[in-house]
Amino acid sequence: MLDKGAYDELPDGVVVADADGRVVLLNPAAERILGRSADETVGHDFRQVLPLVDAQGRDWWACTRPYDGLRSRVRQPERLLTCNDGSGERDLLVTAQYIRGADRQVTRLVVSLRDTVARARNERSGSELVSTVAHELRSPLTSVKGFTATLLAKWDRFNDEQKKLMLQTVNSDADRVTRLISELLDVSRIEAGRLELRKQVVDIPSVVRRDFDARIAAGEQADRFRLESLGELPEMWVDPDKLAQVVGNLVENALRHGSGPVTVTVAPGEASDAVVTVTDEGEGIPPEALSRVFTKFWRGGGGRGGTGLGLYIAKGIIDAHGGSIAAGRAPDGGAQLRFVLPAGTPSFAR
Repeated sequence: MLDKGAYDELPDGVVVADADGRVVLLNPAAERILGRSADETVGHDFRQVLPLVDAQGRDWWACTRPYDGLRSRVRQPERLLTCNDGSGERDLLVTAQYIRGADRQVTRLVVSLRDTVARARNERSGSELVSTVAHELRSPLTSVKGFTATLLAKWDRFNDEQKKLMLQTVNSDADRVTRLISELLDVSRIEAGRLELRKQVVDIPSVVRRDFDARIAAGEQADRFRLESLGELPEMWVDPDKLAQVVGNLVENALRHGSGPVTVTVAPGEASDAVVTVTDEGEGIPPEALSRVFTKFWRGGGGRGGTGLGLYIAKGIIDAHGGSIAAGRAPDGGAQLRFVLPAGTPSFAR
């Protein structure tokens, strides 16, 4: 006997037809996908409820013949098919299961449906990633190629100072390519859940101070950076390289899209954790954009530079540590990015 309630909570749509090909069940997910209620479909021929065609425009049911085809067949693998039931075409991922009796006749046809919205979203995300990578790689690689070709062809025409300047540019652009590749690897690991942490005791203010020192050595003005340490932190077991990456991404975001000094505040939290807040004195993040700050390809300030992956990676790293990260508005205006990092335990203690 068919247990109709067994299909109600499934995330995929399910359509069940009896031995005569009449629909006997349409679960809520299938109602949503097809835009039709169970009352409108139960009792109708399954081919009317699901008029499916393949990529070549062929009737899928005529090709697969679930009721009078091979008696050894028990299922159809997932296929991308088009359904046109008069209300418009929609692409569906379809799987069919044949329930057979002792005489090998089909007693029940179970069809599983999934819409392709999530799949299309992932494909768009992948396309955007490829487009972003291509755009970001083109400029430094063009520079590297141009300068190296020029030096090889006209080495004797340049003095030492000119050669040094060109090689410094090549070196800088090579570093830029390396950073981009590292970001792509981080995105891949985060999405696959394979981000590895190598924890050790870390002094968080020292990590922030090193980031500031590196930026000042690279030419930034020292008065653009402020570090405030408020209270004693617990012993923090975190991955120092990953934490430095988070701090660097947040500070870089503030420098790129904000204005005025960048202030990093490190304070103990209410529990055994540390709270790190990065603020600037720019225009801040529009309220309608706050929910998108940590998504891939988000760029504040009208999309001025960057790959749009930095804050996404920062969130992935904080999540891997069991912490949380949020965006908001600083009390005195400007953007505020704040993450809470639990004290953690040594990796070998797990």
